[in-house]
Amino acid sequence: MGYRLSKIYTRTGDDGSTGLADGSRVAKSSERVDVIGTVDELNCQLGLLIITLKDDDPLVGRLNRIQHHLFDLGGEFAIPGSTVIQEDHIQWLEETLDDWNEDLPPLKNFILPGGSTPAAHAHLARAICRRAERTVVSLSHQDAINPESRNYLNRLSDLLFVAARLLARRDGGQEVLWEPTS
Repeated sequence: MGYRLSKIYTRTGDDGSTGLADGSRVAKSSERVDVIGTVDELNCQLGLLIITLKDDDPLVGRLNRIQHHLFDLGGEFAIPGSTVIQEDHIQWLEETLDDWNEDLPPLKNFILPGGSTPAAHAHLARAICRRAERTVVSLSHQDAINPESRNYLNRLSDLLFVAARLLARRDGGQEVLWEPTS
């Protein structure tokens, strides 16, 4: 196996900077670090969603695969100029999205986050994914990025919305429909 961290603290970040995988150092407040951190947060939220599901749930395998993609995506942003996410990653998301969406009824109302614990976790993952996408767009105004990475996050947020819909409807459950107050 490759390099392992044997010492977790280095004190090199005490000045407010952090090291990227290419050896360069940037401010912890930089757009690039914000992207990496938000993608990591999204991956953590997917982990929370997964543990609410049974091991044999058909969504688990695909969500696990997405977690691996997200780890790759974080690595892509940790090495400026690198490209890991490709069109085939997006195509796989689209195929998964089409498969999951196939038996859902058409939307006639907006849906509120909730319906069940797993659905609420999927909605939160979707919201974090949208924030990750926004941070990538912001970074793209300063640095060149792989556009497929931005597209991946855009498609992933759609997939997470559909996952939330599926999860809310399980076992006789229902989606929580928005009711306008005025």
